[in-house]
Amino acid sequence: MRTASLTRKTAETAIDVAVNLDGTGIYEITTGIGFLDHMLEQVSRHSLIDITLACTGDLHVDQHHTTEDSALALGQAVAKALGDRRGIARYGTAYSPMDETLSRVAIDISGRPFLVWKSGFTQAKLGELDTELIEHWFHSFAGEVGMTLHIETLYGRNNHHVCESLFKGLARALRQAVEIDPRKGGAIPSTKGTLGGAA
Repeated sequence: MRTASLTRKTAETAIDVAVNLDGTGIYEITTGIGFLDHMLEQVSRHSLIDITLACTGDLHVDQHHTTEDSALALGQAVAKALGDRRGIARYGTAYSPMDETLSRVAIDISGRPFLVWKSGFTQAKLGELDTELIEHWFHSFAGEVGMTLHIETLYGRNNHHVCESLFKGLARALRQAVEIDPRKGGAIPSTKGTLGGAA
């Protein structure tokens, strides 16, 4: 079973998270930020990764720590569940349409974290979530998983649709990348023999 759980506690947030990479998209997510919960639920449902995440953060200050630390903790859990990445497909790509919006997400679980971000928003908030934190969420998540992550909104007007297409695109690309490829025979998908994962 490719599962992992962890607790991450700082002076700013306390997070318990558990993932099952071979799940069915079951989720239980509470961050205290409704729109962020909605996006993380999309990640679980469309990646088929079971996610349980409970975060208590210093929302009386602002949303930054809760948003960032939820990405860090979830990324750490995914990385832990992946182990040494043996047998995974490694790459994933998704075009994600939502009404008038189309986004493209491509990932490589390479052990080399990098984010290319070509998207943006024309309003300051979605629900109660500050839209400037959305790019930061993806950056933090990619860094902890150890993935190269390219995100691009090809076109779109509605800010909710743009954001949701990005999270759904991540989910569908992630599903491809973490799945076990039976043709690999359990090999690490790299000529180097390592992808920088945990032993």
